[in-house]
Amino acid sequence: IEIKHMSRRLNQMIYRMFTQEYVVFGFQQVNDAESTVAVEFTPTIPHCSMATLIGLSIKVKLIRSLPERFKLDVHITPGTHASEHAVNKQLADKERVAAALENSHLLEVVNQCLSARS
Repeated sequence: IEIKHMSRRLNQMIYRMFTQEYVVFGFQQVNDAESTVAVEFTPTIPHCSMATLIGLSIKVKLIRSLPERFKLDVHITPGTHASEHAVNKQLADKERVAAALENSHLLEVVNQCLSARS
């Protein structure tokens, strides 16, 4: 996959998932050589209750869209959310993400987020 094309596609995909009502994307980086993708997002309010759901939805969309070789880093922009450390810790923990996706109700909510914006 050409790196510029992947980066552009990733940006378009994430933008369609959420309106600026909930989140602003300030950073995304794709490194094909190192097989890494990093996405930084900023909830529009510092106490946004949907921050974890937004991050999880972004991560699930990336998992489903990119080759398995990519290591994903989805996190909140530093200093922009009251619970940024806790949310980032959850999003970085593979076991927590896997457990969340085994929860049928939560998976249904994530799928609704993804289908509503795709």
